[in-house]
Amino acid sequence: MTSPALPSRPQITAWRNAVFVTFGLSGLAIATWLSRVPRVRDELEVSTTVIGIVLFGVAAGSIVGLSLASHIIARFGATRTLLLALGIGVFGLPIAAVGVGVDSVWLTFAGLALFGAGNGCCDVAMNVSGAANERMLGRAVMPIFHAMFSVGTVVGTAIGAAAEALDIPLLVHTGVMSVLILASLLVAVRFFQSELADIEPEEPGTESAHPGIRSRLSAWTEPRTLMIGVIVLGMAFAEGSANDWLALAMVDGHGLANDQAALVLSLFLLSMTVGRLAGVKLLDRFGRVPVLRASAVAAVLGLGLVIFVPDPAVAIAATVLWGLGAALGFPVGMSAAADDPRKAAGRVSVVSTIGYLAFLAGPPLIGFLGDHVGLLLGLIPVLVLIALAGIASPAAREPQPAAQERSAA
Repeated sequence: MTSPALPSRPQITAWRNAVFVTFGLSGLAIATWLSRVPRVRDELEVSTTVIGIVLFGVAAGSIVGLSLASHIIARFGATRTLLLALGIGVFGLPIAAVGVGVDSVWLTFAGLALFGAGNGCCDVAMNVSGAANERMLGRAVMPIFHAMFSVGTVVGTAIGAAAEALDIPLLVHTGVMSVLILASLLVAVRFFQSELADIEPEEPGTESAHPGIRSRLSAWTEPRTLMIGVIVLGMAFAEGSANDWLALAMVDGHGLANDQAALVLSLFLLSMTVGRLAGVKLLDRFGRVPVLRASAVAAVLGLGLVIFVPDPAVAIAATVLWGLGAALGFPVGMSAAADDPRKAAGRVSVVSTIGYLAFLAGPPLIGFLGDHVGLLLGLIPVLVLIALAGIASPAAREPQPAAQERSAA
């Protein structure tokens, strides 16, 4: 197979910008739903436990999408996988909104499962593409890609807060946003250079340079990959617990109104965005392991203050520390998993799947605890998992040449 010609600098920059947009659209899609969770609970008139089960639909679908992603990418390529996954999945949101409108928990669950499957598959494809672009640029940019995801979530929650304040129906809100996201994605993917990511599709009946299905599955037996998964799991819990429960926790635990709680979630997401943008320089200077350890400490302190200090002003301020601490775990884990481009898709799929267990187990676990001890105390298990992520941080150590270059600088 002939190697593709290297792109020009403008092509690499256009590719980078397209990846930025894609991460942002993914965040926008997720926040479109999360910003309306208090309204969903009110309209369905169900308990916190049932809302946890409903949110479980996103996680369940995501696990399916993540598990299949590396095989789909190997067959169709990252660009087409990304386009189909997010393009189809995003329309699960209006389906979920219809479920809310007809008081059907299970139709809502089904819509969210479709969205989760598309988003999970998209997550692997865009991280593999982002890691490939990072290698072409020769410097750390993955946290900035994930910062764009956070920008998307900030914009999405702000739009959701406005929709809540204006009493815009959930179906109208999700339907309009789904169309806008798909239209933007169709433009962005035109600038991808997926053939350079060692992820071009396999041709049936021909010998491929890509790892086969056994090789991709063997990533599940690699200790380093599994430990990176622990890092991502803990930090995904730090991020996901806020995405799913911060708004409700501020309403039920700290007495804020629905629209105020949506703005607090925006503050958390904005803090994550700042942490990811600033994190690039910190990673270049100090390396992955020290930064991950400091992130775990910050996240534990911030979440602890939200849980144990009853003052709403302190809790709101603490969400900033929580967001800064949660910012870098997921993108650094993706970069570490993709250090070897030949095995990037399989390893990113494994690490993402482990990380998404937070979204699978988190909603029902925290919802159950919330009904019995309150949402704030129900977040205590997240503290433990963040601490484990800090302990596992050495697994994300850079390849030796990168560490030597940073030491020389």
